[in-house]
Amino acid sequence: MKKIIILMVCLWGFGNSFTSAQTTEKEKFISDLMKQMTLDEKIGQLAQCTYRGNFTGPDGGNIPKEEYVRQGRIGSMLNVIGVKDIRRYQELALQSRLRIPLIFGLDVIHGYRTGFPLPLAEAASFDLAMIEEAARYNALESAADGLNWVFAPMVDISWDARWGRVMEGAGEDPYYGSRVAEARVRGLQGDDLADTTTVMACMKHFAGYGAPIAGKEYNSVDMSMGHFANFYMPPYKAAIKAGAATVMSAFNDFNNIPCTANDFLLNRLLREQWGFKGFVVSDYNSVEELVNHRYAADKKDAAAKALNAGLDMEMVSTCYLTYLKELVQEGKVKESVLDDAVRRILEKKYELGLFEDPFRYCNPERAAKILNAPEVRNASLRMAERSVVLLENRESVLPLTAQTRKIALIGGLSKSQYDMAGAWAATTDRSKVVTLYDALVRKGLEVNYAEGYDMKSNQLTGLQEALQAAEASDVIVVAVGERFGQSGEKASKVNIAIP
Repeated sequence: MKKIIILMVCLWGFGNSFTSAQTTEKEKFISDLMKQMTLDEKIGQLAQCTYRGNFTGPDGGNIPKEEYVRQGRIGSMLNVIGVKDIRRYQELALQSRLRIPLIFGLDVIHGYRTGFPLPLAEAASFDLAMIEEAARYNALESAADGLNWVFAPMVDISWDARWGRVMEGAGEDPYYGSRVAEARVRGLQGDDLADTTTVMACMKHFAGYGAPIAGKEYNSVDMSMGHFANFYMPPYKAAIKAGAATVMSAFNDFNNIPCTANDFLLNRLLREQWGFKGFVVSDYNSVEELVNHRYAADKKDAAAKALNAGLDMEMVSTCYLTYLKELVQEGKVKESVLDDAVRRILEKKYELGLFEDPFRYCNPERAAKILNAPEVRNASLRMAERSVVLLENRESVLPLTAQTRKIALIGGLSKSQYDMAGAWAATTDRSKVVTLYDALVRKGLEVNYAEGYDMKSNQLTGLQEALQAAEASDVIVVAVGERFGQSGEKASKVNIAIP
């Protein structure tokens, strides 16, 4: 027994030494690299630009992207879709003086090419293993097509159904929301960021984004710290504990201080108390929007306040690119603060294996094999089966009996592939979506379809046609609900009744 214990202690010691050696190697590599970097090159690592023509908001700054990438003045890009374009920009980055590779990010909320149920629907399954598996397949497809970073999971707790982004979270319970956050981080990142079947997760939106006043998107958040700690904070902390590599600051202000420049949230809570070692990225243009919040006098002031508060990477707006050099030279931002932010970003590039092989995610053969593969589609089907919620089943109407041959199917949603993909499905291959109409026809049933109501105007239309279809059928199925754009970002509502 003593021999076994001695052996275990030796192995434990060897493992710690190996890990320490890896850390030392990473630190040495990054320290050596940073010694060679100019101030402009350091600032460039903090800049993320969007690919023209594929963006989720206004294209900020109108900078000459390709030239900036070639000069090493961009550290990351978002909304570049597909191996071909990602490889092209990575090749441009390697023309820079120090050949520092780019990170490529995208909003992958519930599926990349293969659509999965909305995150809220997945949460309704209460199947944490399946939720983790769904995230795993989201990562697999994303990484296969060249990405190495996704802006997920959204872990915001929300009790207000008027807020449009409830569809993107896990509901209103802090305990369950924490477990879902952990599952999704594990699914996306796996055990090793250098594994090309995984991606970096980005826990968002830090903090309190799900509690805007009156449920209005982007509105202020005003609450006591006790309320925040008990109800909104747990999923954020759980995602960090699960190893989330990055964090996104929220658009909103939190008790009158915008999250993007909130020292309490980003430095004291996130880093000092929770020990977060990754980097923080702003939400889209939110550094520049510090001016709109009346928290910064101008864009230069916004850059100083954001970086000093612990905001590492600026998404799309160009306050850092334009003003940080001047701010450092004036002593309004310490170069040591800038260096800390740069180091955190370079560490993730190192952990992704990009310095070893900048093109490790750019494999067209792998993309062709994995995107929309049967294995991924079957995982989506399993998740969908678990996420269905049956509210009532009066008189045991379901399941339909074998004697049911004729079905009246009423409602345009039952035939709309586009709407059935849901909100935040930008890269989903909607041609693969199986509608309710298609599914019933494939079952060999006689389907008497009628539109019944106009989805755009929310008015009844063709009522007589719908009644005739109903009279000619054994069972009537009415498909009602929201169109794809009636939930999600910028889609809050006063009236939350079913359309």
